[in-house]
Formats: sequence, C-alpha cells, structure tokens
Amino acid sequence: MTGSQTPDARASREALTTAVLEVEGHAAALGWDGPVRVFALVRTASAVRVDPGFSAHLPNPAEAAANPHHLTAIEQDGLPPADSLEELLAALAWPPTVDGAAVVVERVIVAQGDDTVLGPADALASPHRRDVRIAVGVLRDGASWCALRLRSHDDDASVISAPDTVPGLVEALRETLA
Repeated sequence: MTGSQTPDARASREALTTAVLEVEGHAAALGWDGPVRVFALVRTASAVRVDPGFSAHLPNPAEAAANPHHLTAIEQDGLPPADSLEELLAALAWPPTVDGAAVVVERVIVAQGDDTVLGPADALASPHRRDVRIAVGVLRDGASWCALRLRSHDDDASVISAPDTVPGLVEALRETLA
C-alpha cells in the first residue's frame, strides 16, 4: 500500500505516525496506570496561521513550519463522564478545524492459550496477564496509526506500531471525526 500512496499521503501518514508515537511517549513518561487520554490533532501550520503565538509553545517551531503535514497533539481536559471507552468515544465530536484525533488507553490482556474465559479479578491475578498501553490516531483523510507498549517491555525501542493493529479502536476513533 505504501508504494501506491501519493507523496502527500505518505507525508501525512508519516506525520500521523510521529504524532501517535509522541502521545504514547507522553503517556509513558507519566507512568503506568494512567487515565484514558484523548488528543485533538491539528496541522501545526494551520494553527500558527490562526494564532501566530501558538508557535511559542512548540519545541521546534522552525521544523514544524517547514512541514505542512506536521501535527500537533493537544490533550483534551474535561472529558465527558463515561463508564467505558466506547461510551466516551461515542460522546466526542470534533470541529472541522481538528484534522484528526488520538487516544491512549491501557488494557490488560490474558493469553491463556485456550478458550477459558476469566472474570476481571481472575484476569488481574493471572500469571498470563500482560499490561499494554495502546495509542491510536486517525486523520480525517482515513489514515490511521497504532502504537503498543507492553509493561513487561517498557522501553521506546520495544514499542510496536502499525496502521491498523487495533481495528475496532481505529474505527471507533474515526467515528468521532464524522
């Protein structure tokens, strides 16, 4: 698929990849057992055009200004109350000035190796338990990127990333842009 993408689509995907890895790294710096984090993704150049003072908040404003695809992630405070991630995402909608969205969430997976269904308490106590941090980003043009970090391999070099590793979450996040 990458070979058939236009240069603009490739640059947009690269910017999204960078943004998703940055939001995952931001969550990683804050440690494990954190809350769900939601980010608006905006084209940095557009944000600077609307508010020239915005560039003062960027770590490298010259680099961002040179790349029309560069994305800035803006963490959202005051999220609506929700009992689940699905309910939270269903309650979100973005204005047209937002080019994409990202979410970071932690989950517990249990690799039993059979069809055993474990309740929450058993899953948390299972020796097969694996904690994973999932970061997913999507753009209005349909591009997506996912990054996963296992607590047992908690270093930047061990982050796994691909366009659609968590397809259900990708689709739920895309719906927030509709």
